[in-house]
Amino acid sequence: MGTEPDNFADLIEPFSRRGVDLGLDRLQAALAELGNPERRFAAVQVAGTNGKGSICTLVHQALLAAGIRAGLYTSPHLVSWTERIRLGGAPITSPALRHHLETAIPIAQRHQLTPFELVTAAAFLAFAEADLELVVLEVGLGGRLDATTCHPHRPFIGFASVGLDHTEFLGPDVATIAAEKAGVLQQGAVAISAPQSPEVAAVLDARAKAMGAELRWVAPLDLGKWPIGLSGAVQSANGAVALGLLQALRERGWPINDSAIGRGFATARWPGRLQQLCWAGLPLLLDGAHNLPAALALRAELDANPQRHGLATGPRHWLLGMLANKQGPEIAAALLAPDDRAWIVPVPGHACWGLEAISAACPRLARQLQSAPNFEAGLAQAGRSSQRVVVAGSLYLLGQLLSTSGSGGRTRDRCKMIS
Repeated sequence: MGTEPDNFADLIEPFSRRGVDLGLDRLQAALAELGNPERRFAAVQVAGTNGKGSICTLVHQALLAAGIRAGLYTSPHLVSWTERIRLGGAPITSPALRHHLETAIPIAQRHQLTPFELVTAAAFLAFAEADLELVVLEVGLGGRLDATTCHPHRPFIGFASVGLDHTEFLGPDVATIAAEKAGVLQQGAVAISAPQSPEVAAVLDARAKAMGAELRWVAPLDLGKWPIGLSGAVQSANGAVALGLLQALRERGWPINDSAIGRGFATARWPGRLQQLCWAGLPLLLDGAHNLPAALALRAELDANPQRHGLATGPRHWLLGMLANKQGPEIAAALLAPDDRAWIVPVPGHACWGLEAISAACPRLARQLQSAPNFEAGLAQAGRSSQRVVVAGSLYLLGQLLSTSGSGGRTRDRCKMIS
């Protein structure tokens, strides 16, 4: 085992009292004092609710395969803050991230940045210092007022699936949320989206027209023609958006051919999404499924393709940890089939849904649910089944689990299924 990863608590925690406070003015002023590093590289931005990270990693891998000096900025991370910033094909090193955070902190303190704004400033410093040509930016929350939108020139915009999530910050309905996400559009930009719900499509169309942006709708990808190294039927839509962005980049002169796109798509990996691994001898399937649309997509995927994900047919055992600001009962109801069983566990450091609250909100689930004091105890109980345990409900839960499994867990080939 190696040393524990740097959690940068001494640098980032002092800013945590700011919490989530959407807006552009603070970070824009701080970046100006830092010499506007964000103006030294071009950007592709991806907004949406579910699938942003997959789209970003597909685009990034294809750019690398095309020989372009490309970076990637995503959130949240699972184990280490360094996962959020990729310089070329590798994550930023801990010493390098610490250096850029230390550079930004005096100015960040003056402008009262949030933790996400501070890390975004450090990321922009890192991308500029590495002399990258093009960086793929995943929106953190919303879009119109997200820190990544401080990049002044984002001519290529991708939209992942838009649904209900973070309603406390973005609004009570999907149309309002879509308006916040559509706020990333700039005049003259080319935007790509796979099919959306009618409410979302109407908002995106209207915003694109108002801003003088071109919105291209793309059909889901034929995964037989474009094999993708990411699991799940939802990747046909994510892949279509990624392909559309890469084709738009090619139209503007970036040297990206189909061969490079194919290589990039095939080698793409995104941990914590339909990820099979072995933890302490137990075969697991990890998927964040941290909101209702993602939970519905996960249930549909596992029902359609159980064997592809190492699951037998029949009842499943789940380990669920769901944050209190999410639709916990609805997520559990979407995931669980009538004969499934689930162990409800807390996510350390976060307010969470507990067994009693979920059972009270959704009484029909009560007989299927048990509680455990932590994920280790929950896995010990759920792992007595004869098949792989599915862990879902929060990316933070997955991060806690992966942080105890060394380098993200062993491969499925080394984990002998329980019989």
